[in-house]
Amino acid sequence: MQVGLMAPQGWKGEYDGWDPADAWARTIELAKQAEALGFEALWVFDHFHTVPRPTDEITFESFSVLAALAMATERVRLGHMVICTGFRNPALTAKMASTIDVISRGRFELGIGAGWKEEEWRAYGYGFPTIGERMGALGDSLEIIRAMLAPGRASYDGRFSHVRGAINVPKGIQEPRIPIIVGGNGERVTSGYAIRYADELNYVFLSASEIAARMVSVRARCEAAGRDPATLRFSLYSRDEEVREPGQARVDALAGFAAIGLDRIVCFPTRWSPTTDVQASFAEDCRAAGLTLV
Repeated sequence: MQVGLMAPQGWKGEYDGWDPADAWARTIELAKQAEALGFEALWVFDHFHTVPRPTDEITFESFSVLAALAMATERVRLGHMVICTGFRNPALTAKMASTIDVISRGRFELGIGAGWKEEEWRAYGYGFPTIGERMGALGDSLEIIRAMLAPGRASYDGRFSHVRGAINVPKGIQEPRIPIIVGGNGERVTSGYAIRYADELNYVFLSASEIAARMVSVRARCEAAGRDPATLRFSLYSRDEEVREPGQARVDALAGFAAIGLDRIVCFPTRWSPTTDVQASFAEDCRAAGLTLV
């Protein structure tokens, strides 16, 4: 099981009261340390306001952060957990993703979901469509993104989005294309989108036993759809509280996820204290759990 980390960007209050320049310097410091410690990937949230309440505190924008991290690192994979598709035209998302893939020399992964944080949508002028509309828009977005990353020009007419002869050059570096991750816990539509469009299905806050049962179900659906189940990876963004405290409980939790055959886990141990000591301690517990860091 590969282990990735969330890069601090302020969304969960980790930079409340900080000077923005100091906070950014710490994000870069922790990104470089994460790579040196052997973690597989660095991830960011795609949010505009702090959680659980919107406060007048730092929240760095996600694509800007990833472009900078691409220049500050050399090996780690980079991506979102996950893009809110409603915040950007999907053709623009594909264009931005392709450019970051070039900047990072082929390390970007495009994680995408339907979005959920209502106050952000309304505050930034997006309205707040129904869950059915948001899921429908996600389907159109995935069609367009796949077309934009494929050879040639992209054309697609959907209910929520369309492209007509859109050019996307460069399309990134990775072959056959930039990996796509569909994020969300929906057992019908979300997992169906992953089966149809994605390389990875990313869950949020589920237990090991819940994920194990869902993996069986999704793999059966892959077979029914004519897809080799082995071609779809499974990942989890773990509960922050589950990895907050160093020690045996954290070690056991990590080992439990590895035992079910999860491909990747993403954790945020620096949420409460964005320091190099906290990150190094988490690396020690990963190794104690039998996980191999690079």
